[in-house]
Amino acid sequence: MKSYITVKDILGRKHFENVEVIAGVDGLSRLVKWVHVVEVTNIRDLLNGNELILSTGIAWKEKEGNFVYLLEQLIDSQAAGLCIEIGTYTSLIPQEMIDIANEAQFPIILFHKEVPFVKITQDIHALLINHQYEMISNLERYSQALNKELLTFEHHHEILKCIQQYLQVQVIIVFSNEETQFIPEIIGHRRKTLLNLIARNNDTMPNSLTHTSRSIAKIPIHLLGENYAELIIMSDERTLTEYDQLILDRTATALAQFLLRNLYVEEKRRVEETEWLNGWLENEKSEESINEYLAYHTPHIKPKGALVCIYKLDTLAKMTNVDLTYFKLYFRSIFEQQGFSLFAIEKRNTLVFILINERMAVPWKERIEEGIHRLKSSESPMVNHTFNQLIGIGKYEKNLTSLYKSYETALETIRIQEKLPNRSDSHFYDDLHIFRFIYLLNQQLNLNEIVYEYLESIIHYDKKYNGKLMETLKTYLSCNGSKQETAKRLFIVRQTLYHRIQKLEKLLGEDFMQPEKRLVIEMMILSHEFLTSSKQTEELDLEAF
Repeated sequence: MKSYITVKDILGRKHFENVEVIAGVDGLSRLVKWVHVVEVTNIRDLLNGNELILSTGIAWKEKEGNFVYLLEQLIDSQAAGLCIEIGTYTSLIPQEMIDIANEAQFPIILFHKEVPFVKITQDIHALLINHQYEMISNLERYSQALNKELLTFEHHHEILKCIQQYLQVQVIIVFSNEETQFIPEIIGHRRKTLLNLIARNNDTMPNSLTHTSRSIAKIPIHLLGENYAELIIMSDERTLTEYDQLILDRTATALAQFLLRNLYVEEKRRVEETEWLNGWLENEKSEESINEYLAYHTPHIKPKGALVCIYKLDTLAKMTNVDLTYFKLYFRSIFEQQGFSLFAIEKRNTLVFILINERMAVPWKERIEEGIHRLKSSESPMVNHTFNQLIGIGKYEKNLTSLYKSYETALETIRIQEKLPNRSDSHFYDDLHIFRFIYLLNQQLNLNEIVYEYLESIIHYDKKYNGKLMETLKTYLSCNGSKQETAKRLFIVRQTLYHRIQKLEKLLGEDFMQPEKRLVIEMMILSHEFLTSSKQTEELDLEAF
């Protein structure tokens, strides 16, 4: 149904048989919402816009300046047009008035015979009221039809096609992740032009209509308290009306219901998938069940083995669903290129990725390292803001039923990393070496007591004199007792180093470089760093709490 009445429509009504449009022919598509008889020249505050004005011209009789003043007010007030009865008070329309009206595309219509203004207003008002009633009925029919079809729709594009075909407008939906879809689809320069137009109107038209070369209306779509998308309609051919806005509102409501239903179904599927994957990680799935699951979800691959990668994010709770989805998709795209199929699970403030290996040509560890490097070097702000993180990679398991072992070792890697001074240096369980032993030893014994048995004198000396003996000892051991290399790394002269070594010999014994004792001291230094870092981490956690 045509949702508006124009000046051109009015010209086809009774009493408009003998009229002449002398100006503003290009404005005959202007909307008409009401009809007024005006016989005064000061009317700026009396109009709301879209009124068709009837006049005999008595207000400006023989005063061309008054006519100019009235015409400018009508144009500024967005009136629909001016109908003048010729003969009684006005016989000629000055060319200046015609030029002004043509420039503004404002119709000036002449009655060449006397007409009954009362009957004209009655006829047009009845037309407008009946049309309004018909629009309300059609709006209700549209809503009912849309809600009925909503049960059978499989994609939101079908809803957008409904409003596009009903109103014959360009439909655009802009999602919160800035993905934009057009119905009907447009490409190239025109698409770019419309996107620029939408961007320019964002601040000037929150949810309303605008009077530009294109008429635009838009409405936000809210889901679960968040702005999920924005639905926009646009026309080059006509001005959008309140009826278009109502249809847009009804469509947005239906679209929100459809999207919410899809999110619910997706969430239910995701929960079911998460429960299954958790069962796999907890060693509750048989080989047959695992093979069936992989055959259904990834039928194109032949697994060569699998491992678990745990990604712990301090900012996970602050990330929106869109941010989290984007990050998981980005993570997936990187590691799929490295020859892995992925399944993801959210657990508290961690993301657990199950990586199914598809290749054997290049060692899995090299490909994982390359993926992590690409992830950390990403320039995407969505990815970069997550990198206050820990990455723990468990043992590689050739047998898929043993994936729980990779999960357990990935968890242990995260726990150890949280206690290491340089967290990001060791992502792989296989690379933790001595720290795995220290971690287990600390769980079974009072490791701090053992450390102090060997290093107490050096720790106290450094605290009292700031002697940097611990740093010197660690460097001296790592240089295999080379005094030249040690002095070079510490940026000190040899005499200073000799003095410190003498002090170390006094505190540790002259045999501290003997193989067995040296091995224990090196382990105690690493244990001391492990315990010190653990204490600092706990203090930071308490402060954050």
